[in-house]
Amino acid sequence: MTDWSAVLWGFVAGIVAGVFAFVLPVIGHVGAGLVAGFVAGFLGGGGIGRGAWHGLLAGSLGGIALALVAGLFGAVIGSLAGGPVGSFLGGAGVFVLGVLIAFVFAIDSAIGGAVGGLLS
Repeated sequence: MTDWSAVLWGFVAGIVAGVFAFVLPVIGHVGAGLVAGFVAGFLGGGGIGRGAWHGLLAGSLGGIALALVAGLFGAVIGSLAGGPVGSFLGGAGVFVLGVLIAFVFAIDSAIGGAVGGLLS
């Protein structure tokens, strides 16, 4: 069974680490995903598989939250540039790209979660 408090703590750790990730753009964001997954996997416990599952969920939530914020931002910019149609296309395009990024966040968080689950 999923320990949602572990997933939530992993999500929060990923958000906090993601803020500091802008110092090292690529490495920092991968590290933020690993930290989020590690926290969720460690708190979720139960071995590699269970840790990976909790890390995957924490990373996915972080990626989806980022996709929603980016989609809203794209909709506002599209609205200013091209009216309602531009707003829809801008927001939808950014959201689809954000969902793809969420999958990438989920992968490195699952790896971190597996390590955290192993060490718990």
